[in-house]
Amino acid sequence: MIITSHEQPEPTVQLKNFLEQKIGLTENALNLGIRQSHLEQAPLPIVLWSFGLLSLEQYQQVQDWQIQNQ
Repeated sequence: MIITSHEQPEPTVQLKNFLEQKIGLTENALNLGIRQSHLEQAPLPIVLWSFGLLSLEQYQQVQDWQIQNQ
């Protein structure tokens, strides 16, 4: 479990769409990650990776996407 002292923002619609359409996450997997992200106060991509819902390569794709879409 990852717990930070910083509240995590709600993921944007664009990030959710990227995760579902480009990465291939199901809506259930994404919702699980969002709930756990809020519970742990941890960034969504890290939670998804730690739960095995993203491979390391997919995690890097998400990071690259986030940098490009800030």
